[in-house]
Amino acid sequence: MFLRAIISLAVAVICCIPVFSQGVVNAGSSGGCIPVRSVSEDSLAYKSGERFTFTIHYEWGAIDSDVGWASVGIDTVRFNGQKAFHCVVYGRTTRLYDFFFKVREDFQSWFTADGIRPLRFTRNTSEGKYSARNTYTYMWDGTDSTYIDADVFTSSSGQRYVRLPLDRCTYDLPSLFYLARNIDMSRVEQDVKYPMTFAIDDDVYNVYFIYRGKERKKVRGFGTVNTMKFSAKLLSGNVFTGEEDLSVWISDDRNRIPVLFEAPILVGTASGRIESCSGLKYPFESFVRK
Repeated sequence: MFLRAIISLAVAVICCIPVFSQGVVNAGSSGGCIPVRSVSEDSLAYKSGERFTFTIHYEWGAIDSDVGWASVGIDTVRFNGQKAFHCVVYGRTTRLYDFFFKVREDFQSWFTADGIRPLRFTRNTSEGKYSARNTYTYMWDGTDSTYIDADVFTSSSGQRYVRLPLDRCTYDLPSLFYLARNIDMSRVEQDVKYPMTFAIDDDVYNVYFIYRGKERKKVRGFGTVNTMKFSAKLLSGNVFTGEEDLSVWISDDRNRIPVLFEAPILVGTASGRIESCSGLKYPFESFVRK
């Protein structure tokens, strides 16, 4: 159960953290939209060919071990005749921990290269005996209204076909991650909740992030990085306490990449750290030293 939660949490954090508590105070923007600078292709914080890898760690008492890894990559493709980005986020347990509880998380998203409008999303999850699959088609030009045509399967509930609400502020997790990297920090105040809206499985969630300030952070095996710290409250449940903050440190430069996260769980602490990055659009100016 804990391995499932840790790997799923890692993919979630990399995809903009869908484990935030609800009950948003809409103080920073309206309609669930993140305050962003220009999202024209030339102004984006990333480019085709960018790659990250992350190590997932678990600590509790005498246990202090890397239990999995995750990767993120983005490339340019043609989608229905238009230029688009294709993002793949993949997470898994290590070979050793596969013997205890095998986890595989595969999130893929297609969105416009100019404007970051989501076009298609797929999720393929395998967690022990549990499995889940999502296929979203974004219907922006429907005759009735805009909506998400969602084909959703879980091993516990079977196959479902649902129509989810869609507006200009609704994203899937990977496209929300890339949108958030273009946040306009001149419009963000410290310790204020800012809303985000995303779809997963058969529902749409209103969540938030909180900017906590700047920190110089040492990332094990990687180096020291000047960062911006963000946080949110975790949902309580079988694994998460719901009482403490999930913390994420983002590079304080034009790339805006996650370099570290930490989250308390009922037994121990889950964390993730960046291992490598390549294909960045801008110089990694926040990197201080090895």
